[in-house]
Amino acid sequence: MKKMTAEPSAAAMPRLLLIEDDVRLCRLVKDYLQNMGYSVFMEHSGPAGLALALRETFQAIILDVMLPGMDGFEVLRRLRIHSAVPVLMLTGRGEESDRIVGLEMGADDYLPKTFSTRELLARLRAVLRRSLLTQAEAADQRQAPVTVGDLYIDPAPHAAFLKQEPLLLTRQEFDLLLSLARAADRVKTRESLLLEVAERDFEGFDRSIDVHISSLRKKLGDDARNPRWIETVRGVGYMLKKPERA
Repeated sequence: MKKMTAEPSAAAMPRLLLIEDDVRLCRLVKDYLQNMGYSVFMEHSGPAGLALALRETFQAIILDVMLPGMDGFEVLRRLRIHSAVPVLMLTGRGEESDRIVGLEMGADDYLPKTFSTRELLARLRAVLRRSLLTQAEAADQRQAPVTVGDLYIDPAPHAAFLKQEPLLLTRQEFDLLLSLARAADRVKTRESLLLEVAERDFEGFDRSIDVHISSLRKKLGDDARNPRWIETVRGVGYMLKKPERA
């Protein structure tokens, strides 16, 4: 059996826009977040960042307050006329008045530039998760049952069946299976699974996600070396295979 060597596609990775005029900081943040499974785009001025934010779709925007051409507050004000995309604002001053103004204008969170990369990631995951939960609550189809071959998953009662036999799954296993099933035959990055499945303890879940997948495979009667259901895409994430590929 030929092993998959697919690279993560832009569509499979959460898309972020970083609007920051400090080129060195941009590169550091971009490298870190790309290693964590994000696709990061950069602009270094207010007008250019706003234009790209309105032209393309992003899961979140990291926006500096002090920008050439147009400051971050004005970028946010104009952006909010057209988009509810989550915005995490950065400030070098860290003054309370700046934070209040930004939050009142629609920023989702605020971070002083003394941040560590781990804190940035935690704040980013938090705003993305809140956005995902809001979308999920607003979409009735999120409660619709999912069928993939002999696998049937009903989100409302938290029930899953394989060949009409119930699967006894933990909450994390059920949520992982549901997330993979909704994207059947498409790769889900580890970061996407973290955002959809983990609750507050992202770091703890990050360390245990492979254990949950391994346990889920056993309950599906799957073999990691020759998978019928869950395929590992090395360096990217996991994919639930449709019957015609299984």
